[in-house]
Amino acid sequence: MEDFWAGALWTMKIWLYLIVGLIMIPAMFGFSLGISETYMTILVKTLEVLFFHYVPGRLSIYNYLDIRQYIRFYRPKPLVGGDFSLSDCFYFSRRGIESIIEDEVTQRFTSEELVSWNLLTRTNNDFQYISLRLTLVYGLGIFVRYCILAPLRITLACIGLTWLVIGTSAVGILPNWRIKSWLSEWVHVMCYRICARGLSATILYHNRENKPKKGGICVANHTSPIDIVILCNDGCYAMVGQVHGGLMGVLQRAMVRSCPHVWFERAEMKDRHLVTKRLKDHVNDKTKLPILIFPEGTCVNNTSVMMFKKGSFEIGATIYPVAIKYDPKFGDAFWNSSKYSMVSYLLRMMTSWALVCNVWYLPAMHQQEGEDAVQFANRVKSAIAHQGGLLDLQWDGGLKRAKVKESFKEQQQKQYSSMVVGEDSSSNSD
Repeated sequence: MEDFWAGALWTMKIWLYLIVGLIMIPAMFGFSLGISETYMTILVKTLEVLFFHYVPGRLSIYNYLDIRQYIRFYRPKPLVGGDFSLSDCFYFSRRGIESIIEDEVTQRFTSEELVSWNLLTRTNNDFQYISLRLTLVYGLGIFVRYCILAPLRITLACIGLTWLVIGTSAVGILPNWRIKSWLSEWVHVMCYRICARGLSATILYHNRENKPKKGGICVANHTSPIDIVILCNDGCYAMVGQVHGGLMGVLQRAMVRSCPHVWFERAEMKDRHLVTKRLKDHVNDKTKLPILIFPEGTCVNNTSVMMFKKGSFEIGATIYPVAIKYDPKFGDAFWNSSKYSMVSYLLRMMTSWALVCNVWYLPAMHQQEGEDAVQFANRVKSAIAHQGGLLDLQWDGGLKRAKVKESFKEQQQKQYSSMVVGEDSSSNSD
C-alpha cells in the first residue's frame, strides 16, 4: 500500500512539474512553446477529414410560404386603396411559423446550429451511424477530452484562481505607489493568461493600436463570462458588477484590494444615479484602468448583437468598442444560463476541443453633437456587429426572460394593415 501511495505522489509531482514548466511559466511571460499550436494543427486536420455537409433537397412549406409572400408583396398594387388577396393569409402563416421555429429573439438564446459534426455533440437531427472508423475516432476523442484535457484544464483553472487571490491580496498590502499599479496589472494579466491556457484558448487580436486606454469605457458584445478572460488576456480592465458571495465573493474582495474595480451592492444596483456617479468618478480619473462593460446585459449566442443599454453611454466618456467572435466548430462558448449552471457550463468548456476566437479593437468613438445616448449606443452596436460579422438586432436582451411589449405587436399589425389596405392607409388614419 505504501508503494502505491509513493507512486501516486511521484506521478502527481511529475504532473505538476510538467504543468508549471511547459504551460504556467510560458503563460506568465506571454510566450508559447508551440504545444498549443501543434495541438490546434492536429485538431483542425482531424475535423477537416471528418467534415460533412447536409444540403436539403426539397422545398419545405416554410420556403413555400416565404416565396408566396414575396410574390404578393412585390406584385403591382393600386396607389389609392388596397386590394385583398387570399394569399395575404400567408403573411400571418409565415410570421407564425417564424415565431414558433426561429424568430429573431429566442433563437439568439440557444446554441448556434453547426453545418457539420465536430465530434462533440450532434448538430443535425438527421445524423445517423456512418462508419466504424468514425465511431472509433469519436471514442478516442472522448478519452482525450475527459481523461487528458479535462484534468489538465481543471488543474490550470485552480492554479490560476488561487494565484489571483494570493497575488492580488499580496499586492493590496503595498502602499499606493506607482509600482503597486504595475504589479496589480501584471498579476491580473498573468492569472488570466493561465486560465486562458486552461481552456486551450487560441485568440487572434486585431488592430491593437485601438486598445482601450485609461479614463475610457470598453464595451463589447457578450457571449459568455469567459469574455472577461479573453479580453483581460491582452490587457487589464476595471470590472463593474454586483457584489457576490461564495467563491465569486472571495475573488471580488481579493481583486479590489489591488485594483479599483467597481462593485455594487444589490440595493445600489437599483439606484441608477449612484451607478452613473461612481462610473463618472472612475473614468474622470485618468490614472485608473478602463472600465469593461457588456451593454447587452445578457449572454447572446454569438450570432448577433442585441440592444445596448444606454447607461454607459450617458456618462460622456470615450467609448472603445470591441467585437468578439468565437468559432463554434471547436466548442460552444455560449452560456445558456437558463439551462446550465456556471459550474456545468465551465465543465462543458473544459471538455470541449478548444476555445478559438477573434477580437477586433475598433477606433475610439465619441458622442456626436445632437446625438442622444440611445442613438450613440445604437451606432456603437452597429459598428461592433459589422466588424464581427454579427446580425445587428434592435431587440432587448431582456426578452430572454420577459414578454414582448404590446407596442411591438401593434407595430406588426400596422405593417400588415399597410400591406393589405394600401400605402395611403397611414395618411388617411391621420
